[in-house]
Amino acid sequence: MNIVLLSGGSGKRLWPLSNDIRSKQFIKIFKRDDGEYESMVQKVYRQILQVDPDAQVTIATSKSQVSAIHNQLGEEVGISIEPCRRDTFPAIVLATAYLHYIQLIPEDEAVVVCPVDPYVNDDYFEGLKLLSEQADKGEANIVLMGIEATYPSEKYGYIIPEDKEAVSRVLTFKEKPNYLMAKKYIEQGALWNGGVFAFKLRYVLDRAREFIDFTDYQDLFEKYESLPKTSFDYAVVEKEENIQVMRFHGEWKDLGTWNTLTEAMTESSIGEVIMDPTCENVHVINELNVPILAMGLNNVVISASPDGILISDKHQSSFIKPYVDGIDQQIMYAEKSWGSFRVLDVEHDSLTIKVTLNPGHQMNYHSHLHRDEVWVVISGKGTTVVDGEKKEVSVGDVIKMRAGSRHTVIALTELKMVEVQLGRDISVHDKIKYDLEP
Repeated sequence: MNIVLLSGGSGKRLWPLSNDIRSKQFIKIFKRDDGEYESMVQKVYRQILQVDPDAQVTIATSKSQVSAIHNQLGEEVGISIEPCRRDTFPAIVLATAYLHYIQLIPEDEAVVVCPVDPYVNDDYFEGLKLLSEQADKGEANIVLMGIEATYPSEKYGYIIPEDKEAVSRVLTFKEKPNYLMAKKYIEQGALWNGGVFAFKLRYVLDRAREFIDFTDYQDLFEKYESLPKTSFDYAVVEKEENIQVMRFHGEWKDLGTWNTLTEAMTESSIGEVIMDPTCENVHVINELNVPILAMGLNNVVISASPDGILISDKHQSSFIKPYVDGIDQQIMYAEKSWGSFRVLDVEHDSLTIKVTLNPGHQMNYHSHLHRDEVWVVISGKGTTVVDGEKKEVSVGDVIKMRAGSRHTVIALTELKMVEVQLGRDISVHDKIKYDLEP
């Protein structure tokens, strides 16, 4: 099975745990059988490989999410990186070209495209395999997965099938109607549109060439901004007459808000949390190193991270976005391909960060023009390289880098450091990368 996972989102509806770098799919809130927590993207990736160990998985995403994807899924997963954010149509076109020109998947093979963050059981991915097989038959240009609608919702689009068979021709689509119209559509047998598409690679590559001419993946990448900034539904699906829909009857949830996310949590609290017995339907997620005490609360979500603290009625938490839009602050926590960092203190002429490197990983070999840096190793062992000079480091060692010096650190074990940046013009853009001599 060839599958493309669409990984987008700005992370504002699940603030403060998510931000522009750490979208909701990277938040680790699902408890595994071994007691460890996994994120939505880890859960979905694991479920796909359980159903089809030979699946070719590609994640279509923006550059800002690549480090988090590598951190959580490793280096083996395929990634199609948008040069700029445009919408689902350009993203799917680029991912399709990536599969054909980079992964060398033949044009007549089927691919399934779906969101990276559905809350589903393994039967959903069994359904994706059947969807891929149906697209491979070539009876329709596009095959959709229709979710069995359980209540009238204004959040979803609706697919109206020709009949009640497991696989049906599609009569029409209705985008996000009001409550009364949604109820009417369901009475007519309509299905929710779960944002899942299956097609042969050639079909989408041909549709893309109706907008721009390109010769291969790199050519398309360079012309990416010429593709229309629109959804795949609008650019392709609504204009296609030969479409089928396959029904899915299993559990499916869109965890787009705190209210729906807490419904999927298997426990009421994560992190250092104390709740008295009078609390009812309260969920707390605490990423800080200080305890949270909740007393006498009802239908409340509490979320605390280095980026901020949310205390909200669960229903009201769905309306968080305009308030978060007005918050302008530095990102205080992020995952990188080599580990993670957390900002501890921000001053006018300094920035203090706690850095964690995973075993065997390293930062880019780089320099800064406008700041000095000091590293203090607080746990683990590693090797620093400063202007080509290698040095073994361990707990208590201090490494100083003047502005302009080239430096990196390689973790032999899990390595934790406190990094102090000193300068008047501290910026994430003040970074020059170099190749590190072996």
